[in-house]
Amino acid sequence: MKSLSARSQLSRRDFLRASSAVLGMAALAACTPPSAALAPSGAAAGRGAAAPAAQPVEITFMGWGGTEEDEGVRAAINVFQQEEPGITVTWLHTPENYGEKFLANIAAGNPPDTAFIGSDIYRTFIKDGVLLDITEQLKSDSVVGAKDYFIEPQESERCTQDGKWYGIGSCWVAPHIYYNADIFAEAGIEPPSNNPDEAWSWDEFLEAAIALTVDANGNHPTDAPFDPENIERWGVHWPTWWIPVHSAIAGNDGLWINPETGLLDIDKPQATEAIQAIADLVLVHHVMPQATAIEALGMSNTQMLENGKLAMAIDGSWALAWIHKISATLGTAALPGLKHPATNMQAHLHSALAASKHPEDAWRWVRFLSTPFYQTQFCKIGLWLPSQTALMTQEGLGKWITEGVHPTGYDLIATEFLPRFGHVLYQPVGWAEASGIINPALDAVWVGDKSAADAMAEAVPQANEILQRNQG
Repeated sequence: MKSLSARSQLSRRDFLRASSAVLGMAALAACTPPSAALAPSGAAAGRGAAAPAAQPVEITFMGWGGTEEDEGVRAAINVFQQEEPGITVTWLHTPENYGEKFLANIAAGNPPDTAFIGSDIYRTFIKDGVLLDITEQLKSDSVVGAKDYFIEPQESERCTQDGKWYGIGSCWVAPHIYYNADIFAEAGIEPPSNNPDEAWSWDEFLEAAIALTVDANGNHPTDAPFDPENIERWGVHWPTWWIPVHSAIAGNDGLWINPETGLLDIDKPQATEAIQAIADLVLVHHVMPQATAIEALGMSNTQMLENGKLAMAIDGSWALAWIHKISATLGTAALPGLKHPATNMQAHLHSALAASKHPEDAWRWVRFLSTPFYQTQFCKIGLWLPSQTALMTQEGLGKWITEGVHPTGYDLIATEFLPRFGHVLYQPVGWAEASGIINPALDAVWVGDKSAADAMAEAVPQANEILQRNQG
């Protein structure tokens, strides 16, 4: 589920150079109606002779993903082609270096018809005319265009620009708590709940993390002899990349990006307090390992949960696809918040490209990817959460909640925590360049070289200048 920029950092100049090829092809494609290629022509047509059977239209679909997503896409293609025998879909599976290869195809004049589009590059692609406007098709569709078919207003927030749709979200994913229930039972601590109305406050979360953290001699961080250099088990790991950090900021009523200005707001007190609270889990409270400690152990958070080195891990909902396999008893819960529960809602989008020679057929495929069959297969294995309201009814939950994958009560993450406390964050045009200022500033906070307030006060004005320049 990583976004396009996680695979390649693209400069604005590189992107524009490549995307200019798409714009040229889009202009050419616009000169010919999509149906023209299928219309009978020549003398035979004029005489009323029977036209030869039309060959299926071929469209391409480019995307990343591991084995599960690869298999799921192939299964979807089989079903789609049975329903739409006039369209053949060719899957361009690109698990490595997706960004570079995607833009290389565009620059070579061979763009895919449809593709995975990362949330961080979506607005840039819209601005530069790379994506097909599907507003009319979607709104006139009796299924995916129906009122409240998707979780709203979050779906419209992520997909639309100036009221127009250029893609549809693949699903939702969101960070939440994973915990080793055996450790909680051994420590005699009541575990957190999937029900956001019963979610821990930040103070309750911190208290539990302290109680669950022990050094090699069995001391807790609040005990005088506690040795922070010799920790046997940490209470929690809260990752410091932007999706988990945004979850904490939203839980303090802060903003990462101001939706009205398109500029960073993480220098405001609500945001810097949340950033500092995460940093203090390491620097002050000693309940979370430094990144270097995890590297030294050579273990993932999944392995640390399983072997008792970690009591709680904050990770995306997608991680359930492999975390559910641990031998320890697994529990999940809503995130705590400084003021209230909150989480970041995210996922890649499915879009048709403006340069496609078969825009209506491309739309039919994008539409199919937004129907229950495609989404359900990934929800079943713990990789996705639904974006469709029908999959959150009691009947709908029965189609994807899977015993042995989803812990007891996990349905509340999808039906209550996500729609009520989920916050959409899609990066503005110019983010790839601006992040080069923000990420090092955050790194200084995580290691204690600067406070969050000081680091953001220095970095945000510089980053916002970049965003303003890119946004014109």
